[in-house]
Amino acid sequence: MFELDHDLAQDIVDRAMAILPYNVNVMDSQGLILGSGEPERVNTRHEGAQLVLANGRVVEIDAQTAIHLKGVQPGINLPLLLDQRLIGVLGITGDPEQLRTYAELVRMTAEMLVGQRNQQGEQQWRRQRCADLLALLMTEASDSPRLIDEAQQLGLKPQLNRVPCLFELGMEHGPGQTVDALGAWLTSRYPDSWCVSSAKSSLLWCRPASQAIENERLLEKLEGLGWNILRIAVGGQAEGLAGLRRCYRQVADLLAYGRDVLPASRLLTLSRHQLPVLLWRHRADDALDELLSPLRKVIARDGNGQLLATLRRWCDHDGQSQACADALGIHRNSLRYRMERIAELSGVDPLRLDGMLALYLGVQLLPHHEVPAL
Repeated sequence: MFELDHDLAQDIVDRAMAILPYNVNVMDSQGLILGSGEPERVNTRHEGAQLVLANGRVVEIDAQTAIHLKGVQPGINLPLLLDQRLIGVLGITGDPEQLRTYAELVRMTAEMLVGQRNQQGEQQWRRQRCADLLALLMTEASDSPRLIDEAQQLGLKPQLNRVPCLFELGMEHGPGQTVDALGAWLTSRYPDSWCVSSAKSSLLWCRPASQAIENERLLEKLEGLGWNILRIAVGGQAEGLAGLRRCYRQVADLLAYGRDVLPASRLLTLSRHQLPVLLWRHRADDALDELLSPLRKVIARDGNGQLLATLRRWCDHDGQSQACADALGIHRNSLRYRMERIAELSGVDPLRLDGMLALYLGVQLLPHHEVPAL
């Protein structure tokens, strides 16, 4: 429920007294002066305001009447209303005969300021409640009918299929280009988007799947506006809240994978890296070390990085010899020699499906710090 405070009351007083040659007081719903052109009267009781509050109508006080009231000077005291509810009193000091012509205009202005402040408060509450609710909806225990119903009432549309995108921002950026500002920009430009920020440098953006987005152009646009985007991880289409939470975990893994394995890649898509990301989640397991073992044997004897570069091209071209040789700018015989050398060092044959898969996963999962410098 909205209540007048000292700041708003004094703002009303200052605005009114910038035009009027009279003192103005603003009292709360208990008759306490919150704002006044006479600072010594702030936080004192105003009996004229209490008369207004008791009767719900304008009270005029002439000089003779003011003598018998405590803390009151001649003037007009008018009720301040918000949505037909009496929330305070506006008092203008002076001869009531001279004040009547514009007292109502002053009251109307004051009530407009009160209405604006109330609307701002409601909007702020709505934004905060939406942010809190979205954070709850992204947790495992968020499927309660009450939360989903509230999300519907707030216009969040939890039934929509969405695509999660996780942004990682650099610490240095243009003025005002914060994570919260990025979320506000995205939600204003792309209707029905969700934005959830869990840290100063990361933002989860869940856009409706029905919206076609060119991720490269979006990245360029954001950079042009001053945001320092280190990388974006884009997930697949998620159906329902359970699917969205699952996709969120996947893009978080994708972002971590890109940071450690592909630091130069600023746009990461789950469709492109789904298999290595699935394994990257288990990077602390001994099994991952075993998977990387054949590739590490090659790297240990690959002084100039030639064999690793060959393997990358081999994987990029799905093991097609001519296409791989052309990409490397070498003859097929030279490629065959390199592949034989890789088989010798790794102990697996890259020409066989199981060997190619083992080396492919090794290439995809090799941490960046283990890549030999050329």
